[in-house]
Amino acid sequence: MIVTSTGIVNGVIEEKYGANGTQFNENGMPSYSLPLKIEGAPDETVSFAIVLEDKDAYPVTMGFSWVHWLAANITRNELKENESVTATDFVQGCNSWASVQGNSQSRELSSFYGGMAPPDKAHTYEVHVYALDTKLDLENGFFMNELYHAMEGHVLESFTLKGVYEK
Repeated sequence: MIVTSTGIVNGVIEEKYGANGTQFNENGMPSYSLPLKIEGAPDETVSFAIVLEDKDAYPVTMGFSWVHWLAANITRNELKENESVTATDFVQGCNSWASVQGNSQSRELSSFYGGMAPPDKAHTYEVHVYALDTKLDLENGFFMNELYHAMEGHVLESFTLKGVYEK
């Protein structure tokens, strides 16, 4: 399985998908999501799940990854840009803007793509895509641990796409 994004060119995430872009939610969180294309998924795939995280965020999070996007029950192999805001055919989980470090934004506002906003230097972002043999019993607003528990025993294949973003 291979995952690509026209929003990541030569390993660099285009500015519009983060803090250098022009689309933000009411609390200033970048909200224009990356496009993704999945090819070569196993034939048994029923749905996909996405985890977008920043492991370089440790100075802000006191040693933890920053979760930028959680999505599940995606039943198609392509997401167009900004579908975190416009699509209704998959569920989305809570990103780190709901945490104390993210100013405790509401769970409702945080259950979307929260774009890149590195405060100190260029960060490498990882988009983990999982091919699953089922749809998951999750509702909007789920947390990352709930996603991983629900995926247990259902992951057919995974792929990680990386990109760098600098504010």
